[in-house]
Amino acid sequence: MIPVVKPFLPPKKEYNKYVSDIWKRNWLTNMGPLSNELELKLKKHLNVSHLLYVTNGTIALQMAIKSLNLKGEIITTPFSFVATTSSIVWEGCSPVFVDICKETLNIDTSKIEEAITDKTTAILATHVYGNPCDVEKISKLASKYKLKVIYDGAHSFGVRIGDKSIFDYGDISICSLHATKLYHSIEGGLIFSRNSDLIKKISYMRNFGFETSESFSELGINGKNSEFHAAMGLVNLTHINEIHQKRKEIFERYSNNLRSLKAVKPKWHNESKNNYAYYPLVFESEIQMLNTMKYLEKYDIFTRRYFFPSLADSLPYVERKILPVTDELSKKILCLPFYSQLDIETVDMISRLILRVQNN
Repeated sequence: MIPVVKPFLPPKKEYNKYVSDIWKRNWLTNMGPLSNELELKLKKHLNVSHLLYVTNGTIALQMAIKSLNLKGEIITTPFSFVATTSSIVWEGCSPVFVDICKETLNIDTSKIEEAITDKTTAILATHVYGNPCDVEKISKLASKYKLKVIYDGAHSFGVRIGDKSIFDYGDISICSLHATKLYHSIEGGLIFSRNSDLIKKISYMRNFGFETSESFSELGINGKNSEFHAAMGLVNLTHINEIHQKRKEIFERYSNNLRSLKAVKPKWHNESKNNYAYYPLVFESEIQMLNTMKYLEKYDIFTRRYFFPSLADSLPYVERKILPVTDELSKKILCLPFYSQLDIETVDMISRLILRVQNN
């Protein structure tokens, strides 16, 4: 069986070394030494001024919204993982969906302004598959209308625009370190902001709002992570260049093999390099996509309709909205098996099967 994703696991002895030290210290959670070490090493690796290591990407989004005291309407994308929208609703705000760009699959910045009302307080946009949004246009709109900006960069580990980290944009950015991501700590998330006061506030929030052991500064939540998760993050960080190189080779092999396929990849930001988080294809029709998916399943090769269906037309807790581009493209998108352990021979086999479907 070939899954669509497979978590990277480092050599067991490398992880066990950290586990042995955890056993000696008997410090399992509550921002222990490994969690703090991971924050420092990630800050250096990503070249950002501030970050916090938290439970997961969803909690990161929820704390981002809460920390900015957002109310009313938040403009967002319908083409993302459900947590992007559910976090808005969970925090008592209303998502306002804007259609996506046909080429990039990110939120269409040309349509944001018409969605702004006197109730709008923020824009929450996703860098889909790690592909940067039009951050400059969003920044101008936010300044014009005095809106906060949150970026869901769940897929964006390591992405830069020019020489600047993708996480340096917006008031707050988040990243997911879930096991399926190219870099992971089994479960985990990151929160970024250039605002040191905001980072300090969120650091209290992730620990129930404690300022000291006997006083509180914020309404808080349990957003901390464990030493076992941090240990995995530390080990995996030493393999990140190897992981990136292998994923790049697989991505390029697929692209070369499938160059005659009547399907396209999303257009990547012209000032940024792909971090090879996923291998998505937009087929000419839903039928072509479904035929490909079902044919591969006959050989125990599993793909994913990521993202489908549109969040604007599928969630029971928001008013449904028809968005033409999202509705069309979400039906035709398919992510192929993509992970660093995937060998080239398997990539070639998958490619041949996909081309066989097209030629039949």
